[in-house]
Amino acid sequence: MRVFLTGASGMVGRNAKSHENARQFDILGPTRQELDLSDFEGVVKFLKKNKPDIIIHAAGKVGGIKANIEDPYGFLIENITVGINIIRAAKECGVSRLINLGSSCIYPNDRIIPLRETEILTGPLEPTNEGYALSKILAIRMCDYISDQFSELNFKSIIPCNIYGPFDKFRDDSAHLIPAIIHKVHQAVISGNETVKVWGDGSARREFMFAGDLGGFLWEACNRFDSLPQIMNVGLGHDYTIKEYYEAVSSVIGFNGQFEFDPSQPTGMKRKLTCTKQSIKWGWTPNTELIQGIKQTYEYYKSL
Repeated sequence: MRVFLTGASGMVGRNAKSHENARQFDILGPTRQELDLSDFEGVVKFLKKNKPDIIIHAAGKVGGIKANIEDPYGFLIENITVGINIIRAAKECGVSRLINLGSSCIYPNDRIIPLRETEILTGPLEPTNEGYALSKILAIRMCDYISDQFSELNFKSIIPCNIYGPFDKFRDDSAHLIPAIIHKVHQAVISGNETVKVWGDGSARREFMFAGDLGGFLWEACNRFDSLPQIMNVGLGHDYTIKEYYEAVSSVIGFNGQFEFDPSQPTGMKRKLTCTKQSIKWGWTPNTELIQGIKQTYEYYKSL
């Protein structure tokens, strides 16, 4: 099966390519220099030339809460442009199967936990990442409209929870929670600092899945595409507090100091846990425990 994997050089893409099941597929993963996804005609030309059997759309501008707050326009426009180009080009070129990756930030910020797939567009979004969320909602709706209107095309969306793992970003403002914690705690240990600063009071809860598990899911989704629901959450089905993530990372790295909480800083949604009933029914659950995943991620971080 020939698979066009967008974002193959990103964290999700690299974890997918390094998964053992990737060997079953002929993977097309051009770099940004080889294919500019913001160029619609270029994407069309690439699809016509290479004729993939399926597209996995994992490309996009991503970042943590600080990056999203500072650049909502950038997150909105870049992800909308790339999403429209990939999905529209797939339709125009007759690629019959597409898996679009959404994000759990698309859910309203005032809904009962766990968040079900039917909650999309039923309430206001979390302001700290609204631009990114809107772009992901647009892509999901495009896939829905195309699948409903054109019987020969089947474009589906999965909604992963937060992801962490090897190939992540650790040191800049675009870092997500766990890689940011790894960097801060590691720096505290090597510098001999006895405190680590934490945004918020540590009580907000988040669901983070190891990126290698998502990579494995994507290849299983390709093999079992016809049975995949139109929209499906992909996550753990349970979460941890921010404080518990700091404690887990500290136990792996060996930090024995104190956390200095700053409630004046934004922390986003109080809780963001996905409902995984559909994925369990479909026959898939992640298998990497938190400490195991942090250990693997930390080993990658030390290799940089």
